[in-house]
Amino acid sequence: MKTACLLAIVALAVLPGCSSGPAADEEFVGLADRYLDKMLEMIPEWATSLGDHRFDHLTTDMSAAGHVEYMDFCRAYLDSLEAIDLAELSTVNRIDCEILRDVLARDIFLIEELREYTWNPTWYNAGDGIYNLVARDFAPLEERLEAVLSRLEQIPALLAAARENLDAPPAVMTRTAIDRNRGVVNMIMDGLNEYLDQVPGMRERFAGPRAAAIAALEEHGTWLEDDLLPRSTGDFRIGCERFEQKLRFALASDLSAAEIQSAAARALVEMRRQMYEVAAPLYISYGLGDLEAAPGEDHVIRTVLDRLAEDRPTNETIVEEAREGLAHLTDWMREADIMTVPDEPVEIIVMPEHQRGFSIAYCDSPGPLEEGGTTFYAISPTPAHWTPERAETFYREYNDWMLLNLSVHEAMPGHYLQIAHANAFEAPTPLRAIFGSGTFVEGWATYAEQLMVEMQYAGPELQMQQLKMSLRLIINAIIDYRIHCEGMSEDEAMQMMMVEGFQEEAEAAGKWVRAQLSSTQLSTYYVGNLEINGIRRDYEARAGAGFDLKTFHDTMLSFGSPAPKYVRELMGLD
Repeated sequence: MKTACLLAIVALAVLPGCSSGPAADEEFVGLADRYLDKMLEMIPEWATSLGDHRFDHLTTDMSAAGHVEYMDFCRAYLDSLEAIDLAELSTVNRIDCEILRDVLARDIFLIEELREYTWNPTWYNAGDGIYNLVARDFAPLEERLEAVLSRLEQIPALLAAARENLDAPPAVMTRTAIDRNRGVVNMIMDGLNEYLDQVPGMRERFAGPRAAAIAALEEHGTWLEDDLLPRSTGDFRIGCERFEQKLRFALASDLSAAEIQSAAARALVEMRRQMYEVAAPLYISYGLGDLEAAPGEDHVIRTVLDRLAEDRPTNETIVEEAREGLAHLTDWMREADIMTVPDEPVEIIVMPEHQRGFSIAYCDSPGPLEEGGTTFYAISPTPAHWTPERAETFYREYNDWMLLNLSVHEAMPGHYLQIAHANAFEAPTPLRAIFGSGTFVEGWATYAEQLMVEMQYAGPELQMQQLKMSLRLIINAIIDYRIHCEGMSEDEAMQMMMVEGFQEEAEAAGKWVRAQLSSTQLSTYYVGNLEINGIRRDYEARAGAGFDLKTFHDTMLSFGSPAPKYVRELMGLD
């Protein structure tokens, strides 16, 4: 669709003026619904992941003109929203209106100011659009494969847009795109076979489009390696001004970057003190030496962590060990009765190859627009090209105790439980469910880690890993800012993570890559944790002797996934 046609449609949605009371709410809901309907058509791969399957046969227009079209679309709706008097809306609609305003302003900033589509080749990844059609049984397989076929036919255009738009990206992003591109080739070449085996009559129809998509991807991979990589001389640092702008959108917090850095610096000292207090008795009980003769607190902490790292999984055992740990966590949570535990299924899977290279694990819950469905807790094994030495450091980091802590974070009572509650939230529009706050989501998951220690689950060994994770999220926020605003080098970041944060080399190296690929995202963990703990502290103080942990948790989880500042308001803590 041409931009002029799109703007004509958008113009129909512009509010005629400020109404009040129920009329204002009705107009906002109508505007939001029209926005969502068109937005999901323009970004159909996201619509698929959210559970809206009207556009499964389409792909996003990633051309430069397509980006401009989407920016104009956002600007027209933002103008309409700014005509609304927030005071005339109900509380739920006012918060959702503020959320949508921020989303639109963010998307305009990303396209107009940050222009990442011109320097980040990882944006042009066809993998998720295919994978999300076959991973979930939301419709008969033959119907889903028809959509896969359509998206396969559109892959050459997506890759052509990448070659047209990209110029001198940062080398780390090109290398990551090369690895992920190989993963997409493997998924289409081999991964689709198990589904086509179930509908053999479609194999012949797939032959041509499948071969063309693989050829286009392989040609694109050659271009990435031979053409784009040699000229990938761009700086991954986005600069302080743009970082702080992006941070405001990422966090939806009233805290400034300076306030976050100041709080993190203090927390770093406090967390290391707590780690020593937990490590010291373990140092003695494991017979690791004479505490009085130890050369310092860091030695005690590191020696205990080294001992715990001796008990660790492998690529062959990690998934089954995570399954067993999750089953025990779920049974324990039901018995503890400190929050409502959902009944929706959760399945631990090996992370698909085209999604690797960013994080060790993720929680992929059914989209908020999906009826039912399974949550996937994905774990990434070590890449095949890693040396045995580096793979060993990875599993020293993700030892048995850290893997248990990871399952707390990703699944129970972390992301899986929280998102299941969020998907049950009902409002006049699904805006809040679609645009969940990463700050709240990650804040809850890191709070869940603390909660399990508070409830004395699994003893001081788990507590050591949880404190190490708390130290990690603090350092995440520090290096996120310093890398992009102060030019922190790789050596400096690695030194902070490995020495002050006690991280293994493979974990620190992966985090350095992640900090380059996803500016501001690393800050969501610490800020979210800070704000969720603040909510509990103030709620508990207000409740006094009447404080009930289950009531608190279920109340905090009942509003969807808005930014913590909105949860605080909805809980009457302002």
